[in-house]
Amino acid sequence: MISSKQAALRQVASGGEAEQTWSRRCTYYCVYLAGLIVAFVLPLSSWVRAVAGNDLNSYTLLIPVVSIYLIYIQCERLLKNFVAAPSLASLFILLGFAGVILAVVLPRSAFALSNNDESALYLFSFVSLVVAGGFLFLGKTWMKAAAFPMAFLIFMVPMPEGIADGLEEASKLASAEVAHVLFQITGTPVLREGVIFQLPGISIEVARECSGIRSSVILFITSLLASYLFLRSNLRRFVLVAAVIPLGLIRNGVRILTIALLCVHYGPGMIDSPVHRHGGPPFFVASLIPLFLLLWWLRRGEQRRPLPSPA
Repeated sequence: MISSKQAALRQVASGGEAEQTWSRRCTYYCVYLAGLIVAFVLPLSSWVRAVAGNDLNSYTLLIPVVSIYLIYIQCERLLKNFVAAPSLASLFILLGFAGVILAVVLPRSAFALSNNDESALYLFSFVSLVVAGGFLFLGKTWMKAAAFPMAFLIFMVPMPEGIADGLEEASKLASAEVAHVLFQITGTPVLREGVIFQLPGISIEVARECSGIRSSVILFITSLLASYLFLRSNLRRFVLVAAVIPLGLIRNGVRILTIALLCVHYGPGMIDSPVHRHGGPPFFVASLIPLFLLLWWLRRGEQRRPLPSPA
């Protein structure tokens, strides 16, 4: 008959063995990631050079840092029991190899890719293989617990040019609609023809550069992070993220209105003022204020909700 002391010693020993096994799996995964980085060193180097000088995709350089930080701050809470997931690992391996094949084959075919789109395919492959390694070495349970930080890596992939063009065009048209409403609210005399506004003394066209797509993407990513870190309810998280769309359009409309009123009241030369040329960051910061106020209100509502009674 096994005494309680012997049972406790065996339990401690089994726990120590499990911890050592988990440490080995983490080590294998780190070695796998190092090998993956070496294998993708040329595409990753091209990605860093390309996005560093690209206004739209420069934020992608911060994405892996954020994902690593999110895993670090909750590493103690992540489940360490290994549950094999060969089917999921195989799926992401197939996605990774498919991206590499397309990145190699398409530039040599009639479907020539831009440097940005080629980099996007390579980065998609890299992220897919990173996720595949997680399922392979750390298992399904751990990956489920770390789903958000791992899924967040998809924002490393530069936005394809076709998607960026479509979003810029849609944002430009919607921003023109919002600006027209603001002109009417402020009583500014205006004649509109599409995205062209005839104002006293000046004609203003809402160009694609006024779409604010980069600021909107960063605002969207910020709302995702904030909802993950500070909210528990999926509905409240959805409300916070969905609020980014009207906030982005209102920000663009207010910026167009501000520039137009400056031109009307201080002269057409204000079209070349710093408010127009370099006014993006201040208006972006201003759009963060209502977003954080909404976050505060949603979080406050969660804190006021009574805890469910135990069964």
